[in-house]
Amino acid sequence: MTVQTFVAIGAGQTAAVAARTLRRRGFDGRIVLVGDEPHMPYQRPPLSKEFLAGTDTLESLQILPEAWRTANAVEVLTGAAVTRLDPNTRTVEIAGHKPILADSVLIATGGRPRTLPVPGPRPDLVHQLRTIGDAQRLQRCLTPGQRLVLIGAGFIGLEIAATAVALGVDVTILEAAAVPLTAVVGARMGAECARMHRDRGVDLRTNAVVRSLRTTNDHVVIEIDDGPPLEADIAVVGIGIVLNTAVAAEAGLHIDDGIVVDAQGRTSIPNVFAAGDVARRHSARAGRHVRFEHFDNANKQGAAVANAMLGRDAVSDEASWFWSDQFDHNIQFLGAATQTCDIVIRGNPAERDFTAFYVDDGILCAAFAIDRGDDVMVARELLGRPVEATVLADEDTDLWDLVDTEEAVQ
Repeated sequence: MTVQTFVAIGAGQTAAVAARTLRRRGFDGRIVLVGDEPHMPYQRPPLSKEFLAGTDTLESLQILPEAWRTANAVEVLTGAAVTRLDPNTRTVEIAGHKPILADSVLIATGGRPRTLPVPGPRPDLVHQLRTIGDAQRLQRCLTPGQRLVLIGAGFIGLEIAATAVALGVDVTILEAAAVPLTAVVGARMGAECARMHRDRGVDLRTNAVVRSLRTTNDHVVIEIDDGPPLEADIAVVGIGIVLNTAVAAEAGLHIDDGIVVDAQGRTSIPNVFAAGDVARRHSARAGRHVRFEHFDNANKQGAAVANAMLGRDAVSDEASWFWSDQFDHNIQFLGAATQTCDIVIRGNPAERDFTAFYVDDGILCAAFAIDRGDDVMVARELLGRPVEATVLADEDTDLWDLVDTEEAVQ
């Protein structure tokens, strides 16, 4: 099929990268991105960090600047809700706009924050963080001396906490698990992240199950199991997202913890693709379908889908990688940890200058690093290979020598 019109349902990072890739690969047909937010495509990672702190601007977040959109004839419909995708004709119906008959469709609808009921007169005191609007509302509240309670100690919650502390806010985090981030980086590294925050004055409470929220005229009251209620000036709920799959489900696509797609992002409907947070893609590396909610995955899968639309070999099955900036530290995680992994430490955790290598039966499967991005670059080359724990831990060893040795053996 020769693609004449490409429509992206969703106008975030994934859709923007797909549009940019199509133009770079010589596609000269019509490109339309349909987003329900009032803003042009923008980066989300700075929302909990630089933008929330006031050091980044709206302009600096833009992915497809106006000059580029004009030069490349890319249309973006903002504040526009897709109401239906016809599975037979690939007609995209949009509230308040004419339907668009597409040759190829990308569903990149992401998700929306999971919420909690907030009875009382001031629901505006309880925030989420997903959009520019969310960040702007929260930013206005983060003034010195304010008491902030964060519900959930995921990476977004921890980033907000670090930003708020730097702004002079008194921060408490309530985390239901015994150790934050255990499901992602394991209990040992989750404990290191918790220690980082406690050392900076964050009141991080684990095994803290929130029973309910309510507001008074000027406060938020948080009821927790096995403890007295907390009172805060503002609260942020960071307990994950609900995937935006309604349009996909109505079109008859297979939904199972996301839109199920093959290795190239193809759905069960010909010439309809899905990518980004909302897609559950088959991974030969993992031997199953996987779904990731991070910036790197949005970039890679947006480009992969664009290539697939143009008939190129488009499989992108690299190891999961993401980063998080908290306080003055950069955290990176690569790969997938298992409960059977041994952890090999290189560097000094007490000084927050180290890498943890996750080794399962002698095979490197993941790496977690604080302020050691170079180690993560090496780990990317060594994933899935046999490694010697003593060599990984030896600071006098140049890890790149291991890559060269392995390549020579192969």
